[in-house]
Amino acid sequence: MSDELQRITAIGDPYLLLREVTTRLAEAQQEVTELARLRRRVVQDLHAQGLSYAQIATKAGLSRGRIHQIRHTGPAPEGAFLGRGAVIVATPLRRDDERRRTVVAVDDVSSGKRLEDLARSYGLDVTSEHVPVSGEIDLNRDGLVVVCGPRMSQEMWDTYGKDPVLRWGQADDGPWTVTDARTGTVYRSGQETDPARPYDVGYLGRLRRPDGQGSLLAIAGIHTQGSLGVVQLLTSDLNTLWGQVGENRFSTLVGVEYDPETNEPVSVELLCPLYRHDEEPMA
Repeated sequence: MSDELQRITAIGDPYLLLREVTTRLAEAQQEVTELARLRRRVVQDLHAQGLSYAQIATKAGLSRGRIHQIRHTGPAPEGAFLGRGAVIVATPLRRDDERRRTVVAVDDVSSGKRLEDLARSYGLDVTSEHVPVSGEIDLNRDGLVVVCGPRMSQEMWDTYGKDPVLRWGQADDGPWTVTDARTGTVYRSGQETDPARPYDVGYLGRLRRPDGQGSLLAIAGIHTQGSLGVVQLLTSDLNTLWGQVGENRFSTLVGVEYDPETNEPVSVELLCPLYRHDEEPMA
C-alpha cells in the first residue's frame, strides 16, 4: 500500500474521506490515461524507427499480440499537443459599450466548444472559463489553451511578446497585423484590404508561461474568424502538427477563407513554417 493510500485510509472524518477519495480517483484516472498515451507513443516511435512489432515485443518482454493491442487502443499520442491529463479552455468576454453589458462573441463560443470536444476526443478532462473584460488571467497553470488576442489582455500581450518570430502590432493606418520577423512579411485581415474580402489571419503558438515553469497554447485571430480557422486546423490536422513540433514551443500563422454569412472557415492554410522557438519541451 502506498503512503498516499495509507494517509487517505487513515482519515476518520467520513466527509473528508469521501472528498479525498474522489479527488484521488480523478487524479489516478488522469495518470492512467497519460500512461496509456505514453505507452502507445513509445510503441509507435519504435515501429517508426524500423522495428517490427515482434522485435518490440521480444525486447519489452511482452507478447506480439499485446504490442498490437497497445498500438491500436488507448488515447492517441497527439492528444498531448493540447495538454496532459486535463486542459482548461479559456475564451474572452467582451464589453458591449452600446448596451453597457458583458457579452460573449458567437465565434468565440464556437471556438471554445470545438476545442473542448477535440480535447475530450483524446481522453483529456476539460474545464472552461472566460478571460474577463479586464483581461486579467492567471497563465501560470498547466494545460491552458487560451483563445484571446493581445489587444484584449495585457497578460496575453506580454506573452505574445515572447514570440521571437511572429509579432503583433498595429499598422500606421490603424488595423492590427502580424509581422513575420524572418521574412519581413506583414499579414493583415481581408476586412482591412481594398477591396475587402472574407479572409482573416489566425495565430497558433505554444508560448512560455510568465513564471517560466511551463507553456500554454495560445490561439488568436486578427478577428474572430481567424481563431475559428486555427481551431479548424487543429481538428483536421492535429496529428501532423504533433509530428512536426511535439511538445516544443513554436508559433505559426494560418490563412482563413471564410463564409461571410456564417463566419465558418471554408479553407485554411499555413502562411509560414511552424517556427520552433527552442528545443526545450514544455514543462
